[in-house]
Amino acid sequence: MKNWLLFITFILLIKTFFCQLNNELIWSTNTFYPKTVRGINPLENGEHYSSLKLRNGSQEIIKFSYKKNKELGVLFSSKDFNDIKFYDYKVSNDQKWILIATQTESIYRHSSKSYYYVYNTKNRRLESIADTSKGKQRLAEFSPDNNKIAYVRNNNLYYINLNDFKEIQVTTNGEINNIINGATDWVYEEEFSIDKGFYWSNSGDKIAYYVFDESKVKEFQMKMYGNIYPTHYKFKYPKAGEKNSNIGINVYNLFSKRTIPFDLGKNSDIYVPRIMWSKKKDELIVFKMNRLQNKLELLSGRFYSDMPNNTGVRINKLYEETSNTYLDIHDNTIFINENDMVWTSEKDGYNHIYIIDYNNGNEKQITNGQWDVTEVYGYDENNKNIYFQAAKESPTRREIYSVNIETKEIDLLSNGKGTNEAEFSNNFKYFINKYSNADNPYFFTLRDKSGKVLFELENNEELISKMLDFDLVKKEFITVPNEDGIELNAWIMKPTKLDTISKHPLLMFVYGGPGINTVNDEWSGMNYFWFQSLVKKGFVVASVDSRGTGYRGKEFKHSTYLQLGKYETRDQISAAQYFGNLNFIDRSKIGIFGWSYGGYMSSLCITKGADIFNSAIAVAPVTNWRYYDNIYTERFMRTPAENGHNYDTNSPINHVDKLKGNYLLIHGTADDNVHFQNSLEMVNELVNNNKDFDFFAYPDKNHGIYGGMTRLHLYNKMNKFLENNLQQ
Repeated sequence: MKNWLLFITFILLIKTFFCQLNNELIWSTNTFYPKTVRGINPLENGEHYSSLKLRNGSQEIIKFSYKKNKELGVLFSSKDFNDIKFYDYKVSNDQKWILIATQTESIYRHSSKSYYYVYNTKNRRLESIADTSKGKQRLAEFSPDNNKIAYVRNNNLYYINLNDFKEIQVTTNGEINNIINGATDWVYEEEFSIDKGFYWSNSGDKIAYYVFDESKVKEFQMKMYGNIYPTHYKFKYPKAGEKNSNIGINVYNLFSKRTIPFDLGKNSDIYVPRIMWSKKKDELIVFKMNRLQNKLELLSGRFYSDMPNNTGVRINKLYEETSNTYLDIHDNTIFINENDMVWTSEKDGYNHIYIIDYNNGNEKQITNGQWDVTEVYGYDENNKNIYFQAAKESPTRREIYSVNIETKEIDLLSNGKGTNEAEFSNNFKYFINKYSNADNPYFFTLRDKSGKVLFELENNEELISKMLDFDLVKKEFITVPNEDGIELNAWIMKPTKLDTISKHPLLMFVYGGPGINTVNDEWSGMNYFWFQSLVKKGFVVASVDSRGTGYRGKEFKHSTYLQLGKYETRDQISAAQYFGNLNFIDRSKIGIFGWSYGGYMSSLCITKGADIFNSAIAVAPVTNWRYYDNIYTERFMRTPAENGHNYDTNSPINHVDKLKGNYLLIHGTADDNVHFQNSLEMVNELVNNNKDFDFFAYPDKNHGIYGGMTRLHLYNKMNKFLENNLQQ
């Protein structure tokens, strides 16, 4: 009996040891990584989809039936080819070919380059799409007729015919930091979220593509360490008020070998955030936007195969939208026939769905109300339904809906209270629903078009069970008032036993950038467990969505226009004062932490709110909007020449004299997004004002500051800072 008790005690001690929630467990193991359904690819007939699975150490692309949730066969297995590692794949419409990307190498946030191989499902041969000695390719994509693949290499556009694998070079003038064909420049990739710059026509006989002339864009240099002599990485980065790339749109005819330019007009200081082919034969739609990003025109050009040499293309304006502030670029445009398109707009004060007849300009609003449509998934011609995601129940949640374009009747297709995302079959008879909430990881279900659950694909039962061992607290969703009496959405995480005598330190987590929320009823990954670990140390953790954040209508989101940082800072200060008045919060020990825009916010709060905040952590912060890229900055601030006063008034570098508390500044030296320059200029001002602070740089790390033991080191450093300044 005694030995048995000793054994039980030993087991309990072991369990206790391994159930200690700490940074090592969070950041250097895969203990808390949720399972997911990987590589979902709806197949052409609408009855099947493919998914990526790891089985017995090999990667497999599996074909599934939606109706039966049954494996129908393995389309491709890496074990047949020496377990070749691939990171992405595409299946041709006829399922004859599979395109896989290997040895993928990141370039910037969205972009990468790979060696691409194409697999013939009939003869089971795997071939490189091009001579690998010429370098890696980018953005490879099948033509709609399944006979060709287009791609970019070294800033030039190419395609191959799959019948003979002959490579055809479309452009020849591509040059790094000078001319880009078929891809986008840095600022388009970052701020318009596109890196692909070519698009097949519906018939597969033409390719429309971007041409970026970067020659007049100023160059930014980053030092890269790790060698005896540091090297310089150079790329074109247009900062606020500076020159952009000159943009051209060309259409290449594969049969005539001719390239025809799309006339964008005389004004070259414009943006072209999207191009796409309509359902009309040979009609290209170009989205043209002015530099202030408050006027958007949709232009049409027809490119007929039999067009005589040197004949220009007639350009027609199909649609125009303007704003007194700015317009968001979205991917909700769907051409449903030769005359009508689905469109979303904030023109009535909230983001809603419209049907636009682009022949005569007539429009019909399909959804309305004091809520925002967040994404449009597609249009089902058979039942006249548009499928979409919306923050209809709350700005903190997302649901899946359908709406009939004739009756305007809306049906709810999801049932989980939290965040729902959908991947629809090509015939819209089925969709895979990805659901999570603030305290539970992803739950995948296969549903029919009415939302009825047909099958459960992944429930993350193992992770949920594991989480029970750590006695985690719940995120509580609340509202807090700002100085003007506006109720702001927030969440709070509190220790199970609150100490109203000694009280608790508070850490506020902030982002606060335009349209971006941190108060979401969804799974938030590893930061969720880090916050939980702080709660176990006695911290209260909270986050507040200030003015300027999303899904509360245009007025709320656009209230920070021309004055970034002003109202957001006031709201965070108001929230800190509110929390400080709670009987379990030590108002002398309030800290704030943010990354990127959040680092900008935490830097403003510790200076402008010096009497409220005791400590602040700023990771990779913008410290002066003059240092940031022009598309983002000018969208919300206009140019420094037009709005210089507000650039300066709300820049942290101009408020360091107010600093009283503890300030930790962290940045990666190879941050291509928010340049290391921002932190160095902040350091200069802090030194000039004789302010004590902590500063740490991660050599050769980008905006994400990760790789190897980097994240563990970073979070250990932040833990030590918080414990030293908020707990002692």
